[in-house]
Amino acid sequence: MEDQISLTFLHHGTSHTFSLPSTSTIADLSSKIQADLSIPSEHQKFMITPKIGILKTPFPDPMLPLSSLTTKKIVLLAPLPSELKSLSNASATSSKPRPSALKSATPARHRSWRQTQEEATYTFGTIIPLPYLPNPERSRRFLERLRDDAGIKASMRKHKFSVGVLTEMNPAEHTTHESRTLGLNHNRGEVIELRLRTDAYDGYRDYKVIRNTLCHELAHNIYGEHDRNFWDLTKDIEKEVERNDWRRGGHALTNEEFYNPHDQDLDREHVDGGGWTGGEFVLGGKEMASKTTAEETMHNLSRREILAKAAEERMKKQNEIRRSDGDGRTGS
Repeated sequence: MEDQISLTFLHHGTSHTFSLPSTSTIADLSSKIQADLSIPSEHQKFMITPKIGILKTPFPDPMLPLSSLTTKKIVLLAPLPSELKSLSNASATSSKPRPSALKSATPARHRSWRQTQEEATYTFGTIIPLPYLPNPERSRRFLERLRDDAGIKASMRKHKFSVGVLTEMNPAEHTTHESRTLGLNHNRGEVIELRLRTDAYDGYRDYKVIRNTLCHELAHNIYGEHDRNFWDLTKDIEKEVERNDWRRGGHALTNEEFYNPHDQDLDREHVDGGGWTGGEFVLGGKEMASKTTAEETMHNLSRREILAKAAEERMKKQNEIRRSDGDGRTGS
């Protein structure tokens, strides 16, 4: 009998363990998921950590052995079969001929269906709260509120933004004595992390502060550096979100659940690592007076000190840009 290996992955919060031959590949795993879970391979994305990143069909290396992944965390980013069925039914319904009396309304129906299709495409593929922090379901509701925000949805459709994963950030892992990271964009939209919680983990930050942070991170889907193009796009996204959010921030939730008074000072302050590429921070040579000197300096610093230094230099650059604008912008 051929040797077997066990591989465990998460899908919509549910753990699945498959036993496959020890010679199996990532393509074999995809085929088994299609057969056992009724999720077509073209709808499958695998977020593998640490290091590897996101894999989707057609795989760059379909012969990647599963034996090399048994110690890694694997999250399957894919709609549920019921969601796929609903979308298929909606498509079939929309294609049925309508009675002649309703022909005058055809353009409106067409626009509505197109908007539905675009919202299903240009959105966040998966919502992931951190399960090891208190009240992960509350974080899930917060992330879902951002996903469903009318202004965010409109801007994502306009710019054709599609983000694989929207997740929360652990404040303890992204705080120094000099700076506080509010958001990160990994690989131009594969994963966006947002700092939802207060530093003391006793509440959640102001909704609009986090929504502005999300606008900032969405701009990193296009631009990695905090240059003039980046800030112009960020400002455009913020205006689009505000203009298209007819509910002015979504449905009302209690202040106790989604309010942090200390965020009043952070409302227009945004600190992140710039655009990410290949899993590493892009620090940006233009932010330093001398690239060579900066590289030599960074070599002798710890990761925490590097992040603090990068944040300090970015804030200086941002302040210079704001002063040159003279338009009152103070960052987000």
